[in-house]
Order: sequence, then C-alpha cells, then structure tokens
Amino acid sequence: MRKTGVRHRKERRSSFRQPAMENGQALVELALSLPLLMLLLLGAAEFARGAYAAIEVSDAAKAGVQYGAQNATAASDTTGVQDAATAGAPDITLGSTTVSISCICSDGSASTCLRTDCPTSHIEETLSVQTQTTFDPLIYAPGLPNSFTLYGQATQKVLQ
Repeated sequence: MRKTGVRHRKERRSSFRQPAMENGQALVELALSLPLLMLLLLGAAEFARGAYAAIEVSDAAKAGVQYGAQNATAASDTTGVQDAATAGAPDITLGSTTVSISCICSDGSASTCLRTDCPTSHIEETLSVQTQTTFDPLIYAPGLPNSFTLYGQATQKVLQ
C-alpha cells in the first residue's frame, strides 16, 4: 500500500509540468509585444511634450495681457507686453507676439480710441495678445508634418 501512495504523488507532480514545446513561450511573447509597448510609451511622451508646449504658449499670451491690462500706459507699452509674454513661457522660444488694442464706447457705440469718440459715455479699451511657437517633435511619423505651429491668444479689458 505504501508503494502506491508514493507513486500517486509522483504522478501528481509530473502532471503540472509544461510540455517541452512551451518552454520559452513567455519570452517570445515579450519579445513580440515589447516594441509595441515601447512605441506606445514614446508616443505618449511625445504627446505630453506637445501638450506642454501648447500650454506654455497659451500661458505666455495670458502673462502678456495681464501685464498690459493694468492701465492704459501699460497697454500701449508693446515692448513691455512682449517681454512679459516671453517671461511667461520660460521653457519655450516664442516665435512672434502680436499686441493689439481695440476700443468701444461704454454705451455700445463704435470708437476709434480717440477721446472725442464717446461724448456721452467713456471709452473701454480691450487688449489682445497673440503668441505663437513652432513645435518640432522628436519622433517623425509618416503622414504627419515635421513641425507644428502652436498659437496662444488672450483678451482682457484694460483697467481705467
């Protein structure tokens, strides 16, 4: 009786062994899927770089418009607004920063920003700042351009 019990244990152990053909199957699956996983990881990192650059160029426009909206003197200081926009995006190089001022009378009538335009109301100045930069991806995909132009824009009323 004892011999059959020992034999039964040995049979149970051998039934859990993998056949010789399946040795290394996990390694082959890893070798086949690893390039795809690496490509997905690099694509996600590249997408994150592009999103970061887009946020930076948008924040640069906001920084410029916040500087210029302090008062009418700061709004007319185009160089100061451009410097504030450049300082607002320290991690990217801005391509161009465009500053424009538009006016409207507080009663809704049109204005050319002259003090005589609004005899029954006051002039409201609006400052707009547009920024742009070029984003060059590290990975070039077929069918996609080699560089992208990213734009930022912010508009705010100038304090009187």
